Amino acid sequence: MNILIINWQDRLNPLAGGAEVHLHEIFSRIASWGHSVSLLVSGFQGAKREELVDGMQVIRKGGRNTFNFFVPHAAKEIIRRKHIDVLVEDLNKIPFFTPLFLKVQTIAILHHRFGRSIFNETILPFALYVYIAESMIPFIYRHIPFDVVSESTKADLVSSGLKSESIFIHYNGIDLTRYAAGSEGRIPFRITFLGRVKKYKSIEHLLLAVVRLKDEFSQLHVMLVGDGDALPELKRIAASLHIDDRVTFTGFVTESEKIRILQQSEIVVNTSSREGWGLTVIESNACGIPVIAANSPGLRDSVKDGYNGLLYPYGDIDALTNALRNLLTNRELKQKMRKNAIKWSQQFNWEISAKGILDLLRKRINGEI
Repeated sequence: MNILIINWQDRLNPLAGGAEVHLHEIFSRIASWGHSVSLLVSGFQGAKREELVDGMQVIRKGGRNTFNFFVPHAAKEIIRRKHIDVLVEDLNKIPFFTPLFLKVQTIAILHHRFGRSIFNETILPFALYVYIAESMIPFIYRHIPFDVVSESTKADLVSSGLKSESIFIHYNGIDLTRYAAGSEGRIPFRITFLGRVKKYKSIEHLLLAVVRLKDEFSQLHVMLVGDGDALPELKRIAASLHIDDRVTFTGFVTESEKIRILQQSEIVVNTSSREGWGLTVIESNACGIPVIAANSPGLRDSVKDGYNGLLYPYGDIDALTNALRNLLTNRELKQKMRKNAIKWSQQFNWEISAKGILDLLRKRINGEI
């Protein structure tokens, strides 16, 4: 097959996140199985206009704020020149509405919709733009099959008006040869947040919990791993709460460094208001680390409360504080969850998900879905 994917970013982009990891893990495998895969994305400073990445031909046009204006012409040219059989639109952030201008068999991949949480993420005009764009998905993509990463995202799409039988689930996977319990040992009372630093992830909730716990646990320290446009404000909040000596902001780290930090952590926390699935949950679990997460869409799919971690009501700082205190002090519970976390992570496999999505592409080309 000749496959074209459209997404805002590729995994080499400094602002890439879990959606880009998913895209490259799935389609690098599909490319390795003999299929031609082209990836149309936005450019970034220092990036090549075209290059081969993970077996995919990456074509970059415009920048983060202008890419969508380049998509119609660039996509049509690639489809014509490369005789594309099927288009994959990765609806990561703002939809491109390709069904309106491209006549090619298409499937859509969606991790999650922002919904009203976008108003907590950015200024009103842009938030309204995203909200309206997302609200149009059920109308413009009503004849397009969707592949999603969790039951929560499927339920959200069904509630918006899309047909359940046109929505398929393939979970995120993990490389268990890399993500595994470490040999160096954990650093006592280290709590880690891992992910893009965005407003809707509500990372300040963790900082507020640290304020309440710092006198109880003199060694308590937070590793905040990741980069994003909310990072300066988060640093300001830590300083204003007088806990900047308890928090390390690592910024962007390599994957090997990320794994090392996870292996040395006692607990990982995810405070987000919404996720597609929670890839960082599975990465942490594979390293033997239980996760405390907000009971939010996506996170409630990847964290089984009381098994591989704990869920608390989103935004409830008291509940988050109590969950942290419980795991920090209950050695028996923590050991049980570590074993469960490793067991839970072992069922998620990129190879299986890639084969499932490849089958969807074949069925779409043949008109079966």
